[in-house]
Amino acid sequence: MLVALFIGVASSGAHAQSEYPVRPIRLIVGYAAGGLTDVMTRMLGERMSRELGQPIVVENKVGAAASLAATFVAQSPPDGYTVLMGTTSLAINPSLQPSLTPRNPMVELDPIGLAYETPFVLLTSKDVPARSFAEFLAYAKEKPRHLNVASSGNGAVNHLILEMVSRRAGVQLMHIPYKGAAPAIVDILAGRLDATFATPLDAVPVSEQGAGRILAVTSSKRLALLPNVPPVAETLPGVQGVFWQALFVPKGTPQPIIARLANALRIATEDDQLRSKVAERGVTMMTGGPEELREFLKSETDDWGKLIREAGIKVE
Repeated sequence: MLVALFIGVASSGAHAQSEYPVRPIRLIVGYAAGGLTDVMTRMLGERMSRELGQPIVVENKVGAAASLAATFVAQSPPDGYTVLMGTTSLAINPSLQPSLTPRNPMVELDPIGLAYETPFVLLTSKDVPARSFAEFLAYAKEKPRHLNVASSGNGAVNHLILEMVSRRAGVQLMHIPYKGAAPAIVDILAGRLDATFATPLDAVPVSEQGAGRILAVTSSKRLALLPNVPPVAETLPGVQGVFWQALFVPKGTPQPIIARLANALRIATEDDQLRSKVAERGVTMMTGGPEELREFLKSETDDWGKLIREAGIKVE
């Protein structure tokens, strides 16, 4: 009787997995509604829902450097109905803010696959007398600690990129941490700030108004949106960094469910129409399943951790 009962329970579990999903899926994002991360998440969720045959409902759980959302998912039932839109914060937080949970995302979450990457561009005020990235660095060397360069906060990706550029180029830039990207853009427009590493979506309107100049992009290649803007790496080889997004589920999620989600994600990221839409925002689709994401997260965690330690970056 016990053997029969066990077989029945196991058969029921396997059947539930094979039918997955049978109800809406929650997609948790650690950033505010209306921002670039949220918009990209919703676009991806809509495309994936068509493949999965169930609605994907995006929920914003903002706070603690996006760890609130990651912790919520890590502690959810591993049934495939709670999915995390993870970001670069998963690779940064273990070294920068080790008290935040999950402390080891590579152990506490299961990877689904890569989704997007968004580079930053160096946006300067129109008052900065530089017309290229090389000229910007030369000006910074002539006037150490003269240029005020903003980030969206201590430990944010654009802050770490700023530190990387400063160390590699041997220049002293004054880092000004803001609470988010929008206030920095306002101060660029007003001429109260010299420069910032901004998303293309934020920087292009400033450039088009003539209130600032875009001098370089932090991706390894030029963007279709900004074909005339060279990568930072053309001047400082090896210096690059992007804000990425990828999907994760709670540890222990059954492999058939992971495979189902990974396949829907792959189809979405290869969709030409979606690729075109995100390219208009300076965003590039990434492709890669669970193993690629696992290796990518490890590499990112190692690289950002090394920079954080060497530069002595701390969150106050």
